[in-house]
Amino acid sequence: MTTATPTRAAGASRTNRPGADPRPVSFATLTLVEWRKQLDTRAGRWMLAVIAIITAAVLAVMMAVNGGNHSFSAFVVGTTTPMAMLLPIVGVLAATSEWSQRTALVTFTLEPRRTRVGLAKVVGAIGSGLALLVLTVGLAALAHLLVVAFRDADPAWDVSLRAVLYLALSVVLFMAQGVGFGLLLRSTPAAIVTLLLAPTLFGLVGGLVPGMADVLPWIDLGTAGEPLLFGGALDGQGWTQLATATLIWVVAPLAGGLWRTARSEISSS
Repeated sequence: MTTATPTRAAGASRTNRPGADPRPVSFATLTLVEWRKQLDTRAGRWMLAVIAIITAAVLAVMMAVNGGNHSFSAFVVGTTTPMAMLLPIVGVLAATSEWSQRTALVTFTLEPRRTRVGLAKVVGAIGSGLALLVLTVGLAALAHLLVVAFRDADPAWDVSLRAVLYLALSVVLFMAQGVGFGLLLRSTPAAIVTLLLAPTLFGLVGGLVPGMADVLPWIDLGTAGEPLLFGGALDGQGWTQLATATLIWVVAPLAGGLWRTARSEISSS
């Protein structure tokens, strides 16, 4: 008498038999792991908490000043400005955690394709930034709704879809920039100082050097991307300036960081 073997068991035995090639980790799973790493470190949690505290403080001040009689766009600018200033640091922490927490050897042993890991960090950081953008815009809408309902403020729902898309694009650029500098420098202090000092230095140079003000929008991401944050309009020249500044401050550091990560020796020390 013969006994039939269940199909599922046979399939499982073929999949798990000794010597079978392991199934590669999907990019979605890798991205989810890298996203969770942003919340697993104390520095990452504190940075997100600082953004939340500053945003709440800005909303409290705006609701107290002038009886809260501000337009929706003013509330959006108030809530997204602290986020835009600090988001690159979140990107830096997402990239440098491998070296500050000494987990790079484990990570790249489990997933030897280092460029794939770096891209997963970028996607995970951008996802966190976009989620935070949705939260801050929602808080701005709630604040405006409250002052309209309870303080008889003038309703002014004056934020266009284009303005929201511009904000989303700025989040993508800032997060990718932060991850790029983090991968390139591998040092949290060095990457943060570079991100914070570079705009200041470019602003000083633009104000002191004759003729530099005309060149600045082409080479400074903060100047070229200002319309994205404050609801301005970008014409053909504006988009070209944004593209060139993005190549300098986002694409180049990110490409250099991915190249360095893929080719450098990783040690446990």
